[in-house]
Amino acid sequence: MKILVTGTAGFIGYHLAKKLLERGDEVVGIDNINNYYDVNLKYGRLKELGILEDEIKEDTLVTSKSFPKHKFMKLDLSDKERMNTLFEKEKFDAVCNLAAQAGVRYSLENPHAYIKSNVLGFLNILEGCRHHNVKNLAYASSSSVYGLNKSQPFKTSDKTEHQVSVYAATKKSNEMLAHTYSHLYGIQTTGLRFFTVYGPWGRPDMAPMLFTDAILNDRAIKVFNYGKMSRDFTYIDDIVEGIIKVIDNPAKKNENWNAKDPEIQSSSAPYHIYNIGNNAPVDLMEFIVTIENALGKVAEKNMLPMQPGDVESTYADTTELTQTFDYKPETSLGYGVSEFIKWYRDFYKI
Repeated sequence: MKILVTGTAGFIGYHLAKKLLERGDEVVGIDNINNYYDVNLKYGRLKELGILEDEIKEDTLVTSKSFPKHKFMKLDLSDKERMNTLFEKEKFDAVCNLAAQAGVRYSLENPHAYIKSNVLGFLNILEGCRHHNVKNLAYASSSSVYGLNKSQPFKTSDKTEHQVSVYAATKKSNEMLAHTYSHLYGIQTTGLRFFTVYGPWGRPDMAPMLFTDAILNDRAIKVFNYGKMSRDFTYIDDIVEGIIKVIDNPAKKNENWNAKDPEIQSSSAPYHIYNIGNNAPVDLMEFIVTIENALGKVAEKNMLPMQPGDVESTYADTTELTQTFDYKPETSLGYGVSEFIKWYRDFYKI
């Protein structure tokens, strides 16, 4: 298969592209390599894919030094003309859209960046699929769409009308736009609501990196809601396994869908939404202890109130993904954290 993977300089996009290439797929990667966080980390991921920083171009696909079937271009999803040209020239079999402006908290500071990347950019992906006959689209949604919903575990059949951050609202809009294009143009769209993903090459604005950096540099870690939080931490390898299953099995129409009593997560159109997570939330304080144990060092803790836009708990009901694709995350928290710490020490030469 020839697959467009957006966001290959990003955490999940890098890991997905690498796995697809290792199994023999042809992968075209794009990323705008913005400075939301340290670009050296992004260039480091690309280097692992055989894409060297000094060879990256904004108008030409460059071929990987390590994977002959991989090409990359620096490209912003919001660039309508260049996105259309890419679709027209490359003729993809499938698209996996993982590029987005990430971060719940930053979306409160710079909402325009989220609309540009996550809404306008996603529209350009949909238009590319529509006009160039790409019928298989998988894309990243987020557990944040559940918003004020307190019913746990979160089910894809739950209503999701009450977001509490601009980031979450843009991800909900992706699901709505995807359904519209599935209904109007028959594009098979599958949305994956990611629950907290961690592992090697992770983002520096997320808890594992923030905590590890602070502990090793003798700074206090910020513990929000006074530690009374939990997250469905999911190791990156388990996430990638689920994404590939979805790419290989694009969404189908629900032949039993009833417009008078409609299911939320499926449709009479070839559209589906899945939760993808570990189905086992971890208390924040337990997570901190796991990092402390892996580092052999106790953290100084600054206990703080809840931040605006955040939620106390995430917990994924992954029943549908398990039943449909035999999806079974198997990575323990201890192993996942230890693998992250090994990578961290190696990358930052500690």
